[in-house]
Amino acid sequence: MGEIVLTGSVPGPRSEQLKIEREQAVPQALANTTSIFAKKADGALLTDIDGNTYIDFAGAIGALNVGHRPPKVVESVKEQLDSFIHTSFHVVMYESYIKLAQQLNELVPGSSPKKTALFNSGAEGVENAVKIARYYTGRRGIVSFDRGFHGRTHLTMTLTSKVKPYKFGFGPLATDTYRMPYPYYYREENPRPEADREALRQFERLFSMEIAPEDIAAVIMEPVQGEGGFVIPSKEFVQGVKRICEEHGILFIADEIQTGFGRTGKMFAVEHFDIEPDLIVMSKSLAAGVPLSAVTGRADIMDSLKKKELGGTLGGSPLACAAALAVIEMMKEENLLDRAQVIGRRISENLERLADTCPSIGEVRSLGAMCAVEFVRDRSTKEPDAELPQRIAKMCLERGLIVLTAGWYGNVIRFLTPLVITDEQLEEGLQIFNDVVQECEKGVFVK
Repeated sequence: MGEIVLTGSVPGPRSEQLKIEREQAVPQALANTTSIFAKKADGALLTDIDGNTYIDFAGAIGALNVGHRPPKVVESVKEQLDSFIHTSFHVVMYESYIKLAQQLNELVPGSSPKKTALFNSGAEGVENAVKIARYYTGRRGIVSFDRGFHGRTHLTMTLTSKVKPYKFGFGPLATDTYRMPYPYYYREENPRPEADREALRQFERLFSMEIAPEDIAAVIMEPVQGEGGFVIPSKEFVQGVKRICEEHGILFIADEIQTGFGRTGKMFAVEHFDIEPDLIVMSKSLAAGVPLSAVTGRADIMDSLKKKELGGTLGGSPLACAAALAVIEMMKEENLLDRAQVIGRRISENLERLADTCPSIGEVRSLGAMCAVEFVRDRSTKEPDAELPQRIAKMCLERGLIVLTAGWYGNVIRFLTPLVITDEQLEEGLQIFNDVVQECEKGVFVK
């Protein structure tokens, strides 16, 4: 490709100095996946302060579906900067907030009239969706799922399944939250139909032993689990959960923070499952990385709250609204939903071929361009291998490719390539990944 400088990621003096300053100024709790410092980025390429260029298969943890610094978004934000930066929508309104809400109301699946409220982050969006659900139903209970991830604030870390590093030591946790199984077919003892039925039957146990369905406000679900390892449920399971919700007057909240805005080949992942969520939470790629989240839901639910019962000083920033409106235009004009399907097929086909020669690959999973590969020590026992993905990620970085790990056991590598990645960049990145995995299979490990 001629664009990637493979220097072995040898840090320069400025990078070394910044690492020292980072240790002195920033808490260690804020972990870093890579050791590089960004200088400039375009599309699917990122250049660090030492002049090394990388292909980005991480996309800021799924926040850059339209790529780094997309010209349309940059132009839109600059135009907004030239007018005003912020007024707080609660004090002085602005047109872009209204326009974005209108567009999201149209984009979210379902025939029911919709309304939208804007906030700052994905976790804040989840918090507000829960508030809305509790207010509308007059109920207290919230159900989330095993391996689910919904954020790091007090309520959202409670809804999140994994204890370390998200919840341990941060108690007491929020009350009135409950957890149900979410099928992980690769690791289920029963075949898919029975695994679905058993997971759904667990609701009966919850209703009889933990909380009555009449006291549950909402179920919150990632249509495809993100941090959990890109675990994809069946249509039957998702529809089964929605049916239980409808039978008992429970709201269904779709957490589309990582799955939304084209990642799965549709604007929202729930479209693959033919359901209409009552509330949907979005963030990340909504505004190309500019902080913004949204809760879109049925108009009767959204309007059940009184004035001043939702809000926030910076929610729906004019800069973020300008970015999001440009993102929506760009997705339509560049057919990025179709592009996600093409990218997903290319990645999954590559990974399937790689699995034929690499016994450490237990399973390949993909829905659109939301792709992942799970590593095991032994295919027959399916014992997770959390060390191998760490080595692979490190070796990939040294050769100019940024990838992320994920999964309940830390044994998954996920692919979140920008949907604007070129064919050449995609092929180059996949070749680096293939080479590294094959070398690891042969025992050529990085020190």
